[in-house]
This record gives sequence, C-alpha cells and structure tokens, in this order.
Amino acid sequence: MSIWKKIRYQMEWLGLTWLYVSIPLLSRKAAHGLSLKLGNLAFAVDKRGRNTAIENLTLVFGEEKDEAEIRELARESYRSFAQTVIDQFWSRRLNRENYEQYCDVQLEDAEAVESAKETGAIWVTPHYSNFEWIALMMGFRDYKFTIVAQDFKNKSLTQIYRKNREVSGHEVIPQRGAIMRLLKNLKRGGHAAFLPDLTIKPSKPATIIECFGRKTCVTAIHAQLMMRTGLRVIPGICIPKADGTYLVRGFPALTFGPDDTDQTIAQACWDVFEPVIRENPAPWLWMYKHWRYLPEGEEERYPSYAHRNEKFDEVRERAGV
Repeated sequence: MSIWKKIRYQMEWLGLTWLYVSIPLLSRKAAHGLSLKLGNLAFAVDKRGRNTAIENLTLVFGEEKDEAEIRELARESYRSFAQTVIDQFWSRRLNRENYEQYCDVQLEDAEAVESAKETGAIWVTPHYSNFEWIALMMGFRDYKFTIVAQDFKNKSLTQIYRKNREVSGHEVIPQRGAIMRLLKNLKRGGHAAFLPDLTIKPSKPATIIECFGRKTCVTAIHAQLMMRTGLRVIPGICIPKADGTYLVRGFPALTFGPDDTDQTIAQACWDVFEPVIRENPAPWLWMYKHWRYLPEGEEERYPSYAHRNEKFDEVRERAGV
C-alpha cells in the first residue's frame, strides 16, 4: 500500500470515528436538522449522482411530473439518504426501552412475526428511507438477524459500521462464504435479512426482476435460501415522518411452493414494495444505478448508463423473463 493511501485511510478512519463519537451527542431534533442540511449539500455538489437520480425519476415519473417536481424529488432523496447515514451513528442512543419513541411499529401479520421467533424467517426490506433502523428495531424485539454486508476497502471503516449495525444484537458477516453460514443459521431457527432491490453483477447469484417496468439484475440469495429451507419471507419497510421519526410497517408474510423459482420469489418480494415507493418515491435511493444492464432493442426505455451484457442475457434467459 502506498504512503498516500495509508494517509487517506487514516484520515477516513479519523473522520468516521469523529462521527461515531459526536453524532450520538446531538439531540434528535439537531440530528434530523443536520441530515437535511447535509442532504441539500450533497445534492448540490454530487453532480454525477444528482444527474442519475433525475434521469431515473424522469424515466419512471416523466409523464406525470414536470422538471421542477422531478428535481425536488431528487433533492428529497438525498435528504432521506443523509438522514439514514446520520441515524446510523445516532443509533447508539437507541435501546429496547426507548426505541418506540422514534419508531412506530405497525404489523399487518403479527401472528406470522410472533411465530417466526420459534421457526426463524427471512426478512426483506428495500433501500428505502432508514433501511438500517428497521433491522435495529427488530433486534430490540428479540429477533437476531444475520446480515451480509460488503466490506470497505478501508477495513478500519468496516469495523465502525459493524458496531453500529450490531447494536441491537445482530451479527454482520462478510460476503465470502455467506450462503453456507446463512443456511446453517436458518436451519437452526435463525433469521436473515436482505435488501431485495440490491443490484449485483449477473455473474453473482442473481436473477432478473421487473422494477418500475424495467428489468434489473438483483440478488437471488434470499430466494435460494427460502427454497432450501421453506421458511416464510416477511417484508417490511421504514417510512419517514416529518418530525424525524419513522413508521416501521410490516406486511403479510410470503409463502412459496415447489413450483416457485428464485425469479418468482424475488419478484414477489419486490412487488410488495413497488406500490409503496410509487406512492411516496423520494425516500428510495434514486441516485443509485438500478438499471445497469440493457435488454436488446430497448435502448429508449433505459437510462443512459445502462449497457449490454452477455451474462445478463444468460441470466434473463434462465429466469424466463
């Protein structure tokens, strides 16, 4: 490693450590206000991400919203993500006695959630609003998740984020060897959490889903684990409130049969969330490149960053979509 990279990594660690120590000292109101300011700043300076967000939103909502509305949605998406980042550090203030002051948990299928304590379950939530806190809330309710997270190139940063994510009792594991560890844990009655809109390379364990009318390549691990364990999939989403608190909404559990595939399972998981996101789109990560791969002959329907990929075509053919 070069001397300059070592210096950069040390500076990154110092900056993140400062956030880890200082953010929990803020009041809830101050933390929320800071996130709004940081979101506005990020929207102003991150030209590449801003353009991606505006392009994505235009593709999905261009026929029903004007340019000013699209731009404001993109700005709100940055604010929402900034709040998620700030709140990941502020989460050190949370515990099982006070978390309900900041999160209103509403379950549509409370019986399935309760029975999951005995059987284990696979839990899914999209990159929407504070997807980090929805896992923390369930940890305070005695559901201990195994969560797969990508390591940072700067390994010292990984440890800080891991401590934040494990504050309510979860276990965060690296991607390498994750499937076998998850499978063993689930067969022992454990729990695993996934982001079903996580786009990955088609060379990875992937499948294709329709997302806002466009095909995208997403992880298939949650679907493969469900097929191998027969466990129910429990969807939930974290919805922001104007005062900086959240509504954690749980949906009815999903069950699947022997004829289901990783594609039909992954699609069913996403289909729970798309109507919610369409109704209130801003908290989704619109600056993320959700549609990276271009189906043949559909150039006009996909963003400019999408490109052709033979592996994507192979996965699409295998999935039958």
